[in-house]
Amino acid sequence: MKRIYQIYRAAYANLPIGVWILSLVVFINRSGSIVLFFMTLYLTRELDFSVAAAGRMISIYGFGALLGTYLGGWLSDIIGTKRVQLYSLILTGIGFIILGTLEHPLPIGVMLFLLATAGEAFRPANATAISEVCPPLLRPRAYALNRLAINLGITIGPALGGFLARANYNYLFWMDGLTCFIAGFVLWIFFRNMVPQNYESSEQISSTIQRPWRDKIYLLILILVFLNALIFIQLFNTWPIYLRDFYSLLEDKIGLLVMVNALLIVLFEMPLIHKLEKSEHLRLIAVGALLLSLGFAILPLGTTFRFAILTVVIWTIGEIMVFPLLTGFISNRAPEKSRGKYLGMYNFSFALAFVVGPVLGTTIYDFASPMMLWFSCGLLGIVSYFGFRWVGRLTNYEKRSAENR
Repeated sequence: MKRIYQIYRAAYANLPIGVWILSLVVFINRSGSIVLFFMTLYLTRELDFSVAAAGRMISIYGFGALLGTYLGGWLSDIIGTKRVQLYSLILTGIGFIILGTLEHPLPIGVMLFLLATAGEAFRPANATAISEVCPPLLRPRAYALNRLAINLGITIGPALGGFLARANYNYLFWMDGLTCFIAGFVLWIFFRNMVPQNYESSEQISSTIQRPWRDKIYLLILILVFLNALIFIQLFNTWPIYLRDFYSLLEDKIGLLVMVNALLIVLFEMPLIHKLEKSEHLRLIAVGALLLSLGFAILPLGTTFRFAILTVVIWTIGEIMVFPLLTGFISNRAPEKSRGKYLGMYNFSFALAFVVGPVLGTTIYDFASPMMLWFSCGLLGIVSYFGFRWVGRLTNYEKRSAENR
């Protein structure tokens, strides 16, 4: 027991207070992020939208998210991460409260687009802020803590939202709005006098490359991020449908599988990332990408609840190895004056996958076969594995060339 305590204590030790505060802000914000989970039900049940019309509204949010993630990173380098986060939270809080008063498709669609633009700008700004308060070596753990806060918040939000929705859907919009304001207040209190730190990193590229679209290695990474996000996004559309149709699992069992994922992240992500902190990150990310895809690719090999748990464990380990290490690597690679743009484009790749992934996944599922979808996920994982290994070789060559100059 003492050994376990020491492992967990070491995993959370030495992280700057700023990282904890930024993660607390994320936790408060995500604990209230409940409107989008229930938006389709709200539109169809309360406002009598068709399922197709409700789906179009969610797609509009996705397009706003594309703009928001790019703007959030770009503005972080211009006006600072604190202002971007604060403005994002305030505007999003106001937007959710207004959204709850709208009833017609056009104003709802416009508000969803504006909400996504304002709300999703928070992500790259928050990620960039972590790099400003945390030295490079600790950043993978800092981003792991941030992911932990997100997962804890998402676990609380929808559960609470279900009770609020049964009472009155308007409560959802006020809850989402008020938690945005509270998160913004916490951010302002603790960071109103913050001065960003300048940390040097061994991964940082030549100062002659200040724009991400000129960094060829980074552009290759973005393609690999997009491929992995295409796999991961199936969790939110085709994965539960397949479990219902082929595993005969009802919503409660599917919910338990999601809980397994959240518990594994909460219990093991920080200790594992701490253990891997000094290892070669790109090689670990490559293995993680392979595991992430494998967890989905083997779904057709079983039909029992226990086998479904096994698949969740496999892709969760992959998720843990890919996302915090990859975010840390990108943050360390980016030049200081362009870090917001780098992390903004990273989040843009995810947002693009959220637009493309559901359409692509459901199309393959319906018009080809579910087995073809999971086979495709496995193939993307293999491509990602060799892609990240290739990136590793390119970055090593880049370092050697820089040392020989």
